[in-house]
Amino acid sequence: MKILFLTYHGFDPGSGISKKMLAQIKGLRQGGHEVHVCSYDKDAQGHHCRFVDDKVIQDYGPGKWGSLKQRLQMGCIVDYCVREGIEMVYARSFMNASPVLIRLFSALRHHGIRSVTEIPTFPYDQEFESLPLKHKLTLFIDKLFRNRLAAQTDAMVTFSDVKTIFGQRTINISNGVDLDTIPLHQRVDTSNEIHLIAVAEVHPWHGFDRLIHGLGEYYAHHPSPIPHHPPVFFHIVGDVWDSEMNGSRLAPGFAPIIKKYGIEDKVIFHGKLFGQALDDVFIQCAFAVGSLARHRSGITYLKTLKNREYASRGIPFIYSECDSDFDHQPYVMKAPADESPVDVQAIVDFICSYDYDPAAIRQTVEHLSWKNQMQQVVEAVCKL
Repeated sequence: MKILFLTYHGFDPGSGISKKMLAQIKGLRQGGHEVHVCSYDKDAQGHHCRFVDDKVIQDYGPGKWGSLKQRLQMGCIVDYCVREGIEMVYARSFMNASPVLIRLFSALRHHGIRSVTEIPTFPYDQEFESLPLKHKLTLFIDKLFRNRLAAQTDAMVTFSDVKTIFGQRTINISNGVDLDTIPLHQRVDTSNEIHLIAVAEVHPWHGFDRLIHGLGEYYAHHPSPIPHHPPVFFHIVGDVWDSEMNGSRLAPGFAPIIKKYGIEDKVIFHGKLFGQALDDVFIQCAFAVGSLARHRSGITYLKTLKNREYASRGIPFIYSECDSDFDHQPYVMKAPADESPVDVQAIVDFICSYDYDPAAIRQTVEHLSWKNQMQQVVEAVCKL
């Protein structure tokens, strides 16, 4: 099938979202499909441009006027699809439903071109509560038009178990993995100390404050290392907003909790790391931390990319949402989906008692390759 993968922004080599999209594109190509990529970015001269495979299909010009035009003029996408014989458009939602997008997908349908839209996280409204007013305005506009936009597509792709989104049927898949790019973890010695790792662009729904709170309680009860109570360190890799460090309406701040318990040397903030620098932190860690507060966003069922990346590395991990791919796995711990501190002693006991094999953990997610997940989308669309 000839497919156009449509995103409403550019690609950032350091972005997890960009890496995911590139892995999805790779997965489609591994399935034998011809895939072209449409994105929006600035060119070397600072002009706002719509690209397909790094070739400009429309130059909107520089400045704010160029930025506005790219939001209002998307006919070039339809023209390209018709001219090049595109059979299906796979679009990744940017929570940006509008009359312009409704016209775009209506035109695609008119020309007999199938289309699906991926909703990365559903529901997502509560994720906007902590964002500035301009983002809340974007959500308001999205709410006005998203049902009409969904009606112009053939289906919505979701990593949840819901059967309809915005009145449109869904194609339910799991977040996939690209095993070629993820090194296999090696077991580490946990007899003297234990290191935990969380990798994320940190938001309230990650709930790392719960782990830090639990770490503080652990040290409050065990101030000196003794057998079965080794020193525990928590490594956070990724951007941490000021609202996460100091607290917000949605979540307690990391800094006040760390100060309260005097564990400044037990919580290590690395910032963004990639490649070997990220691997070097993983090498010393025995356990990973997924999302611990998706309930803050009103989400119960979710198949997060991070859980799959941890499993692909072969490292045990903890999370609090319901994820049908992992809830039954012996290398997983489940935290309650509430605001209680995470029981760090339970993590220590789990690590010390569980004889895990990284290669065996990786084998459990081989069926979750992006090739398999994206092929499910194509096959579902062909049946519609």
